[in-house]
Amino acid sequence: MIYSMTGYGRCEYEENNRKLTVEISSINHRYLDINIRMPRTLTHLEDGVRKMIKQKVKRGKLDVSIYYFSTAEDDIEVIVNDHLCKGYIEGYKKIAEIFHLEDDLKLSHLLAVNDMVVIQKKSADDEIASYLNHALEAALDQLVRMRLTEGEALKEDIICKTKYLHELIEAISQRSFLIVDEYRKKLEARMAVLLENVTIDESRMATEAAFFADKCSIDEELTRLKSHMLQLVGILEEGGVVGRKLDFLMQEINREANTIGSKANDYDITKYVVDLKTEVEKIREQVQNIE
Repeated sequence: MIYSMTGYGRCEYEENNRKLTVEISSINHRYLDINIRMPRTLTHLEDGVRKMIKQKVKRGKLDVSIYYFSTAEDDIEVIVNDHLCKGYIEGYKKIAEIFHLEDDLKLSHLLAVNDMVVIQKKSADDEIASYLNHALEAALDQLVRMRLTEGEALKEDIICKTKYLHELIEAISQRSFLIVDEYRKKLEARMAVLLENVTIDESRMATEAAFFADKCSIDEELTRLKSHMLQLVGILEEGGVVGRKLDFLMQEINREANTIGSKANDYDITKYVVDLKTEVEKIREQVQNIE
């Protein structure tokens, strides 16, 4: 199966007054690049998150957002700053004694002091880690399904485009057989005009035609091009993580097309090559989004 590098997955998991939400979006990238945003209280679980992602995704730029909300009593911890409280009371009493003020210190005064009482969430326990794994796995499954659906669509589109490439290659191949004969006829006609009433040396004409045929021969390029096309379809049918291999193959196909265009020295073949390169570029754009 062929996978695209573009996809999205999301899952909300809620249990025991705890709610975890995982969102994953991915786009094409040369390698696997994972960017994770998660609450500070869950950062010790980040390595596990990365390992789970790497098991199911091999290439692409992934943005992973993890949100955690809890109203569970076990997750709330109230911390009183004893040293700050003691220092504040002693300081207040000292001021009252020095300036002969009424000692009217109340609890509300202490609670109004910054950092006197801190309410924070406890570190994630095994239960929360289990919830996170559940939400992450579901989001990843959704992401992979979307990447698979788009990947298979890319595969079908590329295979469809290769049919047109085969037609162009065959047209170039058929045209290449006629180039030398046409060149010989043009050469003979030109020589007849220039050397009127002079007998043309047939051996010289044959040598010139042979030299031209060798110079503009594209047989090797056509053979390699046809071989590359077979490899292209074979790799697509094989499936898996084949994006880089396909991208390299498209570069080779484009290189052979350029060589044919420069060697053929024929208007019709040049037109076919332009169409060939245009179609190859379309396929290459598709290939660059395959995992």
